[in-house]
Amino acid sequence: MKILLAGASGAIGTPLARQLISHGHQVLGLTHTRSGADQIAAVGAKPVVADALDRDSLLRAVGGLCADAVIHELTALRKPPLRHSGMAITDRLRTQGTTNLLAAAEVLGAQRFVTQSFICGYGYYDHGDRIITEQEPFGRPAGNNSDPHVAAMRCAEQQAFTAPEGIALRYGLLYGGNVLEMRALLAKRVLPVARGGPLGWVHHDDAAAATVAALEHGHAGEAYNIVDDKPASWEEVITAMAAAVGARPPRRLQGWLLRLAAPYVASFVVGTSMRTSNAKAKTELGWCPDFRTFHEGIQAMVTRAQLARPGAAVAK
Repeated sequence: MKILLAGASGAIGTPLARQLISHGHQVLGLTHTRSGADQIAAVGAKPVVADALDRDSLLRAVGGLCADAVIHELTALRKPPLRHSGMAITDRLRTQGTTNLLAAAEVLGAQRFVTQSFICGYGYYDHGDRIITEQEPFGRPAGNNSDPHVAAMRCAEQQAFTAPEGIALRYGLLYGGNVLEMRALLAKRVLPVARGGPLGWVHHDDAAAATVAALEHGHAGEAYNIVDDKPASWEEVITAMAAAVGARPPRRLQGWLLRLAAPYVASFVVGTSMRTSNAKAKTELGWCPDFRTFHEGIQAMVTRAQLARPGAAVAK
């Protein structure tokens, strides 16, 4: 298939472009920056430069092109925003950006439309011990500061399902792709932890593989939870990452203090607890995470970081 991949230079977009190409697909990589275009070209995809929030610019950029599918991986989350206001652009990319990408899909003649979503669309609160499947209500307001983000996720999914073959992927918390940046943050101890409940996680490479599987095998009108096999708290995962890279343990804050210093981060680190099932993705997509727990994924991060060091030997 020929794919327009929006966000092709992002944390998921880069490994996803590589995996799509390895599966024999042709990739048009959408980015709004020249540096992003260079990065897209470096992995063997064809860059398309346009701002997805500028409908006219986007439609001009795809005019004369054709594609079988559009994959929406656009966010503005290079690093977790501390405050809810830091989610504003990502919320717009999920609302207005999805609208514009659907218009681009019509120009391209694309029938299949796969959009990213997030498990916290089930609600930024404690879900207790029950297992969260795709049958759980998604996108319901809870009367807190996270409601605009939940509404944006719901909007993205509902719009995607208007496409002839619309699919939504509800990713867990992503880790593993930004190895050098994460190692530096852990060394500086600028990623605090606090007591919180279990959350769904997924390694960037596994998220990319699930997206390829959804493109090839996903059922139109369906949503899929994309998480690994072991829910874990933010404190567990970040503490394990620090130990694995030889950094000091992260600073531990009381929940109220983290809410004061970083209210958006605290909304899922402290305020949210959920055990999310990946059974539907395994059954319908034929996907299974290579890194079934965060322990395995972190070990892969460490190996990648070692190979990225200046002068490190790289296996041929």
